[in-house]
Amino acid sequence: MPNRVQLNPDLPDITESNALWRRAQGLIPAGTQTLAKGPTQFSNGIAPKYLRRGQGARVWDVDGNEYLDYNMGIGPIVLGYCHPVVDEAIRRQLRDGITFSLMHPLEVELAELMRDCVPNVEAVRFSKTGCDVTSAAVRLARAYTGRDRVLCCGYHGWHDWYIAVTDRNAGVPACVGELTHTFNYNDLDSVAEAIDDGTACVILEPFVFERENGTFLKGLRELCDRYGALLIFDEMWTGFRCALGGAQEFLGVRADLCLFSKAMANGMPISAIAGRADVMALLEKDVFFFTTFGGEALSLAAAKACIEFIRDEGVPDYLAQRGQELLDGLNRLLGELGLEFVSVAGYPFRTIMNFAPAAGNPLWMKTLVQQELLRRGILWSGTLNLCHAHSAEDIAYTLGAFADSLAILRDAVAAGDLEQRLRGEPVQPVFRKTSHFHTKPRPAGDARATP
Repeated sequence: MPNRVQLNPDLPDITESNALWRRAQGLIPAGTQTLAKGPTQFSNGIAPKYLRRGQGARVWDVDGNEYLDYNMGIGPIVLGYCHPVVDEAIRRQLRDGITFSLMHPLEVELAELMRDCVPNVEAVRFSKTGCDVTSAAVRLARAYTGRDRVLCCGYHGWHDWYIAVTDRNAGVPACVGELTHTFNYNDLDSVAEAIDDGTACVILEPFVFERENGTFLKGLRELCDRYGALLIFDEMWTGFRCALGGAQEFLGVRADLCLFSKAMANGMPISAIAGRADVMALLEKDVFFFTTFGGEALSLAAAKACIEFIRDEGVPDYLAQRGQELLDGLNRLLGELGLEFVSVAGYPFRTIMNFAPAAGNPLWMKTLVQQELLRRGILWSGTLNLCHAHSAEDIAYTLGAFADSLAILRDAVAAGDLEQRLRGEPVQPVFRKTSHFHTKPRPAGDARATP
């Protein structure tokens, strides 16, 4: 009998998942379209590999096992799977058609909605993926400023300008990487050391898990103004989650351009670049950014319905409330169990659990906790991404499951048999390096100071 969201006698049967995975080998490079969904982030041998369906905050794998999901499609599912309001908007539009030979009214309606919801938005364009609009923003900034260099902080997708500065840069000309440098979050000095009169833009995730220190983004805004560089917020994770108006509303700092995807359509593929009218005006002719599916109507309808629901139902406040309950509960558990080598970081709507290497191999520790959560019907890969369908009862159950799983981790570390308790392969490191790589040092003799 398939496992349910409860303490199950054993780990889930994943026979069909494994059969599908064998069929994928050699046919689909890396086996997956999305790295974070692939088996490197889940314990190979015990974790499901393929999901069949979802409803609310729960998902079912191809073997019929049920899980309370904290991955949420790696970000897009902000309201819950099969949300009735969004799905009805899709069905209604499907009756009229998907893609047309001329523009669709939803392009105007959604652009107006985003202008009304997000601070400092004067113009909007749509595409399909997050890296589409991050790359469009970089090209736009270069065209607007007449400069080439880019400073970035965070993860910005697979396109050349960004991936060139990571260790997965095969196939990218070295000269491309020479134009992009990184800086460290909450470290204004690292920005001051890199920014100069040749910098076209500073692009960053407004925050990931480390909390903004109260002065960093304001200082970043001042540095960009001083050097004439554009400030770009990559809001794939923050947009419509931390606040209706994203990080600009949440932290009160103005960006020149802001970029959205993930939560804006509850799972449908759409992205947006928005911001200052004078910058965006270059998309009229000078900067070429057009795509066949940019006006695909099902995603536009989903985005409009999703954003309106977020606005009307106060979704960011709900996520903050449920997330704070979860965050407080986890910190209380860590204290009660004396787990000084485990910590939780982030904002309530999205947190991460970290394991300190002093107590053992962090990946083994993470794998053991994941293994015991799977036994209790929870799908987790290190972060806790909340959606509007996570109930107070879900949070209470999750805290109970973590209490059991973390107690098992404590005992394993104390006994020194952590690896022996693993029933599958350890998870692998996440590809997400956000600091201390490809930085640009300040030129010798340059005495610039931070604001």
